[in-house]
Amino acid sequence: MLYVTIAFFGGLLIGSFLNVCVFRLPRDLSVVAPRSFCPECEKRIAAWDNIPVISYLLLGGKCRYCKRAIGWRYPFVELVTGLAFAFAVYANGLTPGALKLCVFWAILIDLIATDFEERILPDEFTLGGAALGIIFAAFVPMEVGIVGIFFHNALSPRWQSVGDSVVGAVFPCLTIWFIGWLYEKLRHKEGLGFGDVKMIAMIGAFLGLQGALLTLILGSVVGAVTGIIYVLWTRKDMGSYELPFGSFLGLAALGISVYGALDPFLHH
Repeated sequence: MLYVTIAFFGGLLIGSFLNVCVFRLPRDLSVVAPRSFCPECEKRIAAWDNIPVISYLLLGGKCRYCKRAIGWRYPFVELVTGLAFAFAVYANGLTPGALKLCVFWAILIDLIATDFEERILPDEFTLGGAALGIIFAAFVPMEVGIVGIFFHNALSPRWQSVGDSVVGAVFPCLTIWFIGWLYEKLRHKEGLGFGDVKMIAMIGAFLGLQGALLTLILGSVVGAVTGIIYVLWTRKDMGSYELPFGSFLGLAALGISVYGALDPFLHH
């Protein structure tokens, strides 16, 4: 349990950094400098006021200086990331597989929050995440996919895994790009942001082709139903409402990967 506890606190710190990315990347600000500051009064936040979750509770969810409310997203992202890291280590131990899950879940958490708030999916996490997923495939074997089936005798297991990661990234990415392109040609308006296309490539690089396609199906269904309910409830214009599709893709991928990590316990 010691490693799980360490992973939890490490996740809290990573979650704090993800919050910085959620706020700064859409605004083209550096995530390194300057030091954390209040978005409202722009006062720099002291180290003791920047302790994940705890500082939020001690400050009553308000800035020490201007007393403006601090968004609930800050402690939520920190806590969820901490729990995700703890579970990854609990399920896999101190292994490359646990590290891969931690990285994947951190990327998803950031993209879910960023798209929900800003309707933006930063390339640093989509394209950068896709590259990391392919690299991880060389060290953490993917489930056997198309490449593993057709090139079983021609490639080593490592290259089969990398190949399946690449196919998982490219095929779904091109598929939804084509659907978005076709929709735009027929309806003369954008139906799918290119950030969503890059995000599904990242998910496919980590989960493979089957996982990416399942994410697309689940994310589309849940997103569509939630979007319709929200529009009807708030009486917004159905034609102009911008659905944070990336957030639903992220939630679907998160759910699928968590279920995959739970599978050994469910069938024990």
